[in-house]
Amino acid sequence: MKLFGITGWSGSGKTTLIERLVPVLRQRGFVVGVLKHAHHNFDIDTEGKDSWRFRQAGCFEVAISSSRRWALMHEHDDGDTEPDVFAMCARFDSKCNLILVEGYKDAPLPKLEVWRRQGGGVPIAANNAHVVAVATDDDELPQFACPLLPLNDIDVVADFIIGQIATND
Repeated sequence: MKLFGITGWSGSGKTTLIERLVPVLRQRGFVVGVLKHAHHNFDIDTEGKDSWRFRQAGCFEVAISSSRRWALMHEHDDGDTEPDVFAMCARFDSKCNLILVEGYKDAPLPKLEVWRRQGGGVPIAANNAHVVAVATDDDELPQFACPLLPLNDIDVVADFIIGQIATND
């Protein structure tokens, strides 16, 4: 299983890029999973539904299953530390041969930064050695120690990622 990160500031288009990458990578033979890091208290459950009610009652884990999908919700106890990116990726099915990791800016894995001039801010690549390329829509972005990729050319971005995971065997 290969891991490759997609990072960038909030609103830069990380999710949109991943959404565009997944079908291209699937066409090229990859079974793709995505791990998205959330910085805040989030909930994928719906208030009032049975699974939500079970969690409110104090369940440590609640699983929901159907003929089309399943999900497992796990509650952290007070004082538990958040699992790192590698612990989370280890939970993925072995069928996934590529996991795109959104967020986890400081995780020690190769990553592509999405950077747009309209989002502003200093590019993460300026201070993060794990950023191996920057996908941008800005022709005037200063060159870093890593290549700049055209954000809107999804085939170029996919080729770069495939090349990166091939060299990290």
